[in-house]
Amino acid sequence: MQPRITLITLGVDDLERALRFYRDGLGLETPGIVGEEFEEGDGAVAFFELQGGLKLGLWPRRCIANDANLTMGAPSATEFTLAHNVASREEVDGVMEQATSAGATITKPAHETFWGGYAGYFQDPDGHLWEVAWNPVWEIEE
Repeated sequence: MQPRITLITLGVDDLERALRFYRDGLGLETPGIVGEEFEEGDGAVAFFELQGGLKLGLWPRRCIANDANLTMGAPSATEFTLAHNVASREEVDGVMEQATSAGATITKPAHETFWGGYAGYFQDPDGHLWEVAWNPVWEIEE
């Protein structure tokens, strides 16, 4: 297997609500919900273009469970995190404010970290955990 990830799909409980959060609240670009013509709505999904060809997908949790032949369980915010690294402390604060305005729940306000950076955490409306961080050692490509 090549060390390549091309798509991260988040399971959501309300696709329209999740679309509004990521598109309208966080400003991610998307053509909107596609695939609604498929039977039972199992094809309805929203895709967002990220850097480096990576895509973010939003798909109903029940559809993921059905597609993977799994029983849908309770969501858990501590299974994984998504990280959004920025170029400054000020950008961390700005993204945290934008997420709050969009309807996110701040779980840990931005703060100085033990490793010399500055970071905070928020959850989207479906409970997915995002870390917003500035690392003084990493250069961020614009």
